Amino acid sequence: MYEQAVWNEQVIFKLGKKGRVGHVLPGVEDEVRRLVGSVDQMLPDSIRRTRKPDLPELTEVQVVRHFTRLSQMNYGIDSGLYPLGSCTMKYNPKINDQLANLPKLSMVHPYQDEGTVQGILQILYEIERWMSEITGTYEVSLHPAAGAHGELLGTLLMHACLKEQGQCERRTEVIVPDSAHGTNPASAAMAGFNVVVIPSADDGCIDVEALKSVASEKTAGLMLTNPNTLGIFEKDIEEIAKIIHEVGGLLYYDGANLNPLLGRARPGDMGFDIVHINIHKTFSTPHGGGGPGAGPVGVTKDLAQFLPVPRVTFDGERYHLDYDRPRSIGKIRAFQGNIAVLLRAYAYVLSMGFDGLKEAAETSVLNANYMMKQLGAIKGLMIPYDDKKPRKHECVISAEPLKTETGVTALNVAKRLLDFGLHAPTIYFPLIVDEALMIEPTETFEKEELDRFIEATKQICQEAYSSPQTVLDAPHNTSVPRLNEVKASHPRTMALSWRMYLQKGEQT
Repeated sequence: MYEQAVWNEQVIFKLGKKGRVGHVLPGVEDEVRRLVGSVDQMLPDSIRRTRKPDLPELTEVQVVRHFTRLSQMNYGIDSGLYPLGSCTMKYNPKINDQLANLPKLSMVHPYQDEGTVQGILQILYEIERWMSEITGTYEVSLHPAAGAHGELLGTLLMHACLKEQGQCERRTEVIVPDSAHGTNPASAAMAGFNVVVIPSADDGCIDVEALKSVASEKTAGLMLTNPNTLGIFEKDIEEIAKIIHEVGGLLYYDGANLNPLLGRARPGDMGFDIVHINIHKTFSTPHGGGGPGAGPVGVTKDLAQFLPVPRVTFDGERYHLDYDRPRSIGKIRAFQGNIAVLLRAYAYVLSMGFDGLKEAAETSVLNANYMMKQLGAIKGLMIPYDDKKPRKHECVISAEPLKTETGVTALNVAKRLLDFGLHAPTIYFPLIVDEALMIEPTETFEKEELDRFIEATKQICQEAYSSPQTVLDAPHNTSVPRLNEVKASHPRTMALSWRMYLQKGEQT
């Protein structure tokens, strides 16, 4: 049984003593006096501190030990399987991090004259072309900073297109399936649309008849993930596209699940007009912990005129930042997107090539189906919807029988997995599956690691029947014991900074 490292480690502000130093910064006073005469002349009173910042005072050794201990109490993608369904938590080659951190790339400033940043503009131009080819779209914008930001851009593009056609007042509805990511309806609402939810059919795909019943002259578009959040490929995608296009709507692709399609199928070829790509899921960038991310958006030729500015263009000799796009929706963020994330994706695509991307997709599908078959055979678990239908990159398992027969829930199973040194999968999503365990093994883990997860899950289910309290009280071997779920996420108890921690201490 796995036991996580446990250090009695305090927050860094409680460590150290006054006068301890970890690093001595070079003095700047002499250089400032040479340039402007005095420090007082360099900084106006309005932006000068009245006192020194309240920072912890520690030696270098203390700092290194502190963060090393914290890392030993944590779990990351370098530790083992990270099977969060719908999140594609794949291992990211370290060389891509190193390339993105090369000084000639990392030290480029966005306000430099474009003549001095031709190299980075070339990289951005090329990755736009690659993403366009991979997704089957005409033109791609790299600006969005995350998947949900890409969704917002996609719905804003819908709005811009309708405005150009004079149909904004008439086309007010965006359709989403009941299995959609929660950000889909949120993004549509933020763009000013009314959200219409349609149910899934018995096979886990969109109910085509239900779609026909709501598609109308009010429809601005349909937001769809394919494969969907059950890991099932929408077999009727061409008919779905036809239904939406015949009523004058646009088809939007949520790129959260692009990983299994690389080199095998393209959303643009399926009839999608707008495609967002979760670079941070599919193309080797750090994912999790709140970022960073990137959510490029590709569009058809008709919609390209509305993409945000500036666009990176190439005249055959030089690269330029083009602001002369009169029908553009404008800017959706400063500069050219999260460049460090895009650089990692650039390195990933270069190193993998077409055949490598295709193999990654195929392996992710193989791994997901292997896990689905093995987990679905465990007593207490079941495969919802059509258990004979192959899944793509992820699978959803229901612990509903386990809960009914033993009282052990999907949450309890997830907590107990931590005792085996395994990260828990996504739970309770999609909402259309009771007691859902959503598992995405990706292509980056070997069979032995998948089997370790399967055997641990099997043992947990056996415990649920023989000694359920062991599972109900889990985790037992982690650095942090079982948390109160409500209290842990309540704004009154969360302390996200040292200042907030002190304020809450004063309040109590």
